[in-house]
Amino acid sequence: MILFPAIDLKDGQCVRLLRGDMGKATVFNDDPAAQARAFVGQGFEWLHLVDLNGAVEGEPVNGAAVDAILKAVQIPVQLGGGIRDIETVAYWLKRGVRRVILGTAALENPELVYQACREFPGQIVVSIDAREGMVASHGWLETTEVKAMDLALAMERAGVAAIVFTDIDRDGALAGVNVDATVDLAWALNTPVIASGGIASIADLQSLLAEASSGIEGAISGRALYDGRIDPQEALALLRAARENQ
Repeated sequence: MILFPAIDLKDGQCVRLLRGDMGKATVFNDDPAAQARAFVGQGFEWLHLVDLNGAVEGEPVNGAAVDAILKAVQIPVQLGGGIRDIETVAYWLKRGVRRVILGTAALENPELVYQACREFPGQIVVSIDAREGMVASHGWLETTEVKAMDLALAMERAGVAAIVFTDIDRDGALAGVNVDATVDLAWALNTPVIASGGIASIADLQSLLAEASSGIEGAISGRALYDGRIDPQEALALLRAARENQ
């Protein structure tokens, strides 16, 4: 299982939101590239980037910060937020992003996902963000009547490389990951699932590791890494030991 440290970008800064509320942002670093280098120095093997402004506005906004991160680190990066057309998908993959994450576009324009998976196999991830099992879109501002499970099954048919599942009510709240909902989704799919939202402690990672056979590829953590609730060395050692014992 991979632990993805999250760098959420708002107004050029590295922030964390509380339950997806753009008005409740805590700034953890005003230099995202420096934060990326710090994560690399701690031993992380991937970065998870989200352009929060882009997710709301429907087009990339924090491109300069993303470019700075890509220049600063050599480890693979996955990026989401405001990517709504094939040209933007192609642009970021050409710039050096390893995997592009589609969220609102997957809900409103599923053909884009199919096209992107055909043109860039293995490099397209879909993010499914849910409140009480129902998909939210447009930077989590709107909650739809689409079930997260139904969208996940449709995106699997498109051929996505992975699905990021976020329980919005837990995101940034340090309330603990929604293991049950994540595991249910993972068992229902052949596509790997990445857990997100509420990961607050090593215990959360242990709970996910215990269910790794369901198809959980990794977990995304933000606030708990920034405020020290999760020690990077302890977390990465735990994941390494789990891989060695497989």
